[in-house]
Amino acid sequence: MQPFDLNLRHLRALSAIIARGSISMAAETAGLSQPALTQGIAKLERQLDVRLFDRQVDGMAATAAGITLAARAEAALEHLSTAVRSGIRGFSRPERLMTGTQLRAFLALADAGGFARAATMTGLSQPALHRAVREIEQICGVPLVERRGRGVALTPRGHRLARGVRLARAELAAGIVELRDQPGQGGSLTVGAMPLSRAVVLPRAVARFVARYPQARIDVVEGSWRELIDPLLDGVLDLTVGALRDQPIAGAVQVPLLVDRLAVIARAGHPLAGAGLPPHAALAAYPWIVGQTGTPLRAQWEALFEGAPLPHAPIECGSVMVVREILRDSDFLTLLSPDQVALEIDAGVLVSLGSLPLSTRTIGITTRESWRPTTAQRHFLDLLRDVATLQENE
Repeated sequence: MQPFDLNLRHLRALSAIIARGSISMAAETAGLSQPALTQGIAKLERQLDVRLFDRQVDGMAATAAGITLAARAEAALEHLSTAVRSGIRGFSRPERLMTGTQLRAFLALADAGGFARAATMTGLSQPALHRAVREIEQICGVPLVERRGRGVALTPRGHRLARGVRLARAELAAGIVELRDQPGQGGSLTVGAMPLSRAVVLPRAVARFVARYPQARIDVVEGSWRELIDPLLDGVLDLTVGALRDQPIAGAVQVPLLVDRLAVIARAGHPLAGAGLPPHAALAAYPWIVGQTGTPLRAQWEALFEGAPLPHAPIECGSVMVVREILRDSDFLTLLSPDQVALEIDAGVLVSLGSLPLSTRTIGITTRESWRPTTAQRHFLDLLRDVATLQENE
């Protein structure tokens, strides 16, 4: 069951049925005939294999499943509405005219960057894709895609709609999971992992989560904050774990987990090894591997030498794997959490020259403001907090 397999007009009518207590009264609000809406709700129930309403003599009473799905559908449709709310020249409420097939086709084109690849992804023919995208453009009254060489690219309005469609899809997918909430299943979870989170916190939380939900699917997407923030806001990721920003961007919520203390890391046998944390002048005499400009790690490195010329730093790198290999064969220095290279330190390959008392960074969770986790996803958040607490106490 895919989110856009569900009829959006029938989903939109759920809240009206709940509010009015009757299909006949809700049909008028939804712009459907009573028989059409009756058949539509019955189809939803068959697709989802769940009863959404109890049919009573005096009307319709929503079941717990019906209330859950109506809330998710309402949130999904609000994402679509927000995406097309301003700057349109088409219909006054274009989101009410869009179909699941059109949205699925548009999103496939946005992800694929070309009609041929989108057709392969969806199983739709290229003429059908062209028609669906053209229909959405007519509904919105603005261009959504433009040709770029052999492919296509989204216009600014197209990017905005794509984000709204992804968020709507994520909301409906969460609703489907909640309706089928059974022990051990847990649905799916997509986590953006920044470098430090991969060391201890995230792996331990994932291991505990899959023990509780053996049939759940977890996708871990590695990247820097810059690489992960847009997928998070687009609804591609459910959450990210890593170093928090001093100022979160609009639409994101940051929750601290733990405070990590940084250390100067070098190869075993480095000239500065073995005598405690060297003075700044000694540290400045060696080349450095630093984080990219704008990252918390880079800011901490610059603060370490505040008031003095910065050391030579010819390498900017956010990959711990690459950094540790460079360190092994050179006299470079870097700032890292000892947890990130704990295995190499235990094996005697790398050493910590000493922790920096004032060099800390806050590791935490970032989510969308609008994100409403499922039961299993809330459990995963609890596991992250538990693991972080244990790590700080170790």
